[in-house]
Amino acid sequence: MLHLGVNIDHVATLRQARYAQMPGSPNAEPLILEAARECEAAGAHSITVHLRADRRHIVDADVFLLKKELRVKLNLEMGNTPEIVEIALRVRPDFVCLVPENRQEITTEGGLDVTAHASGLKETTSRLQANGTRVSFFVDPVLEHIRACAGCGADMVELHTGTFANASGKERDAEVERLSAAAELAHALGLQVNAGHGLTMRNVCDLFAVPHLAELNIGHHLVARAITTGLRESVREMLLVMGGYGG
Repeated sequence: MLHLGVNIDHVATLRQARYAQMPGSPNAEPLILEAARECEAAGAHSITVHLRADRRHIVDADVFLLKKELRVKLNLEMGNTPEIVEIALRVRPDFVCLVPENRQEITTEGGLDVTAHASGLKETTSRLQANGTRVSFFVDPVLEHIRACAGCGADMVELHTGTFANASGKERDAEVERLSAAAELAHALGLQVNAGHGLTMRNVCDLFAVPHLAELNIGHHLVARAITTGLRESVREMLLVMGGYGG
């Protein structure tokens, strides 16, 4: 069964548009926990949030609240920086997904350069795992990086599907081949294979050719659809589509 992790960062983006300078305001909306509850009710298997260094959407209090109140698992996306690592060690999320972080980007674009940062990633991975958190690396489907993930002791990889999502025709077919090769290698190395970025109900079925997928992490599309369908229905519809994955 292919699992769905719902990224609710953009729920916080909407809240921060008005209430970023009013932390704790009783008028602050939408509420992060209410959004997470809607995803849970629809059948989501985990909730993903990205605690960025600049706190542009998710803030520390959101992460602690979700860890305390969620009935499903919490996946914390984060850069490998001392401040955020220390917060993760205090929160003890079920999963951490280590991602590159660029303050100029709107959302994470591209995977970690695992080979260039292997030493620091290995140390952080070991600390998080010793604290009870499973660790994933967000990577492009590059075989060298998959091998490096295993070398750093990661439990999982999350394959970056942004290039796939933005391609069509033969270019998309070629990206599916790259993703498939990366998934095959990761599985052979004992890594759980997740995927995410830019996935929608319009393109996700094309991803089903990739083997060994365990979980998809999807955010923007589901939150955007929620404006017209409601978040619970948006998540439910995606789960129905994902039910067609054969593995």
